[in-house]
Amino acid sequence: MVQGCNFSSLLRRGNVYYQLSGKNPKEALRSLIDVIPPDCLKPPDKDKLFQAILEREELMPTAIGNGIALPHPRNPLVEKEEEQFAALAFPKNYIDWGALDGMPVHTIILVVSASAKMHLFSLQRITFFCHDETFCSLIKRRAPAEEIFNYIEKTEQGW
Repeated sequence: MVQGCNFSSLLRRGNVYYQLSGKNPKEALRSLIDVIPPDCLKPPDKDKLFQAILEREELMPTAIGNGIALPHPRNPLVEKEEEQFAALAFPKNYIDWGALDGMPVHTIILVVSASAKMHLFSLQRITFFCHDETFCSLIKRRAPAEEIFNYIEKTEQGW
């Protein structure tokens, strides 16, 4: 396993956020990046991340269907493995993100990795959870963060 890439550790570092403001992807992404703690990302780097994610979204929306968006920059924006993080956010309002299934987004999972290899590994893990019935149930009902963390950690221990 690639060290530091399990979803639970990435998410514990970046955290879970509720009632995220924003009526469209750009506003929601700005709101999410603004709440990320400085120990994950310093203010100048927040602007770089925002621009990198918008560039990625212009290529193709990152809504993967089933009400989930996985925004991420195309290139690594952090240098060290221990700087990687994922952030899970629940917008106040569902957002039209241009998903192929036409479903509005109710959950945003931001991924920031230190290398292409780690990025792909992280996305693979996160995508697994996005197809897991229990995880999907947790995010649809906007379960408490600790319940989400516990489920992810328990599942990853079985790998």
